[in-house]
Amino acid sequence: MLAGYNTNGFAHHQISDTLLILAELGYRSIGLTFDFNSLNPYDASARSQAKELGKLARDLNLKLVVETGARFLLDPRRKHQPTLLSRQPLERKKRSDFLLLCAEIGLELGSDILSFWSGKPDFSASEETYFQLIAEQVQFLCGQIQQTKMKVAFEPEPGMFIDTMAKFSRLFSTVNQPNFGLTLDIGHLECMQEMPIINHLTEWQKVIWNIHLEDMKPKVHDHLLPGEGSVDFQMVFNGLREIGYAGGVHWELSRHSHDAVETARKCRQFMQGYGC
Repeated sequence: MLAGYNTNGFAHHQISDTLLILAELGYRSIGLTFDFNSLNPYDASARSQAKELGKLARDLNLKLVVETGARFLLDPRRKHQPTLLSRQPLERKKRSDFLLLCAEIGLELGSDILSFWSGKPDFSASEETYFQLIAEQVQFLCGQIQQTKMKVAFEPEPGMFIDTMAKFSRLFSTVNQPNFGLTLDIGHLECMQEMPIINHLTEWQKVIWNIHLEDMKPKVHDHLLPGEGSVDFQMVFNGLREIGYAGGVHWELSRHSHDAVETARKCRQFMQGYGC
């Protein structure tokens, strides 16, 4: 596995400085959240910036994963909106177009993984209506991206429509595309009380393309520093070794950007304590 960190935890840094600092701390994989402070895919120079960042990452021996969870990039007034489950077709298309653009720019970066989630619907309907809508949207995205080397890694997220591994399992079977896999967030499993982790690692090992990591407590969706929650990290790292996971394991601590460097340092030292 590769020690990793998400750039949403460096919200007050220039992205080039973020990569340099994380490489100096011993990280080898970066979850690069496209956002105003990092790489804005709507910027006219986004593709040239991506090429420069990609070169820097290669020079620093950093693998890159494209993360698409920016809070207000698409709408300055509504967090994480619009989504693939918005009522209006034009709003769903705005999210879909954003994800496709991120995939294109991700290829310029040299990345081969696009990570995203379902979002929360903004209208009342049946569970089946929501499910059919998200399945159609994800099938379309996978089809559009299929001709590239980009893998589509879907993250179950507390508070969103696809929030559990059971729902993801149904979506995975329905989408049934070779480039569709999983972003597994360890803290989310703890939050949704879906432990032990080894069950999920074993079941999904062939399509786990991205890992998010943080401490968390049951029923509380709050990303915490290691040791502040109830995640059994020994079980986590042992399980990842058991399945031979070789990708990035990215700390996701966006609310700790005010102390980004020391937080990243602590997390790296914590992983080293487990031989990672």
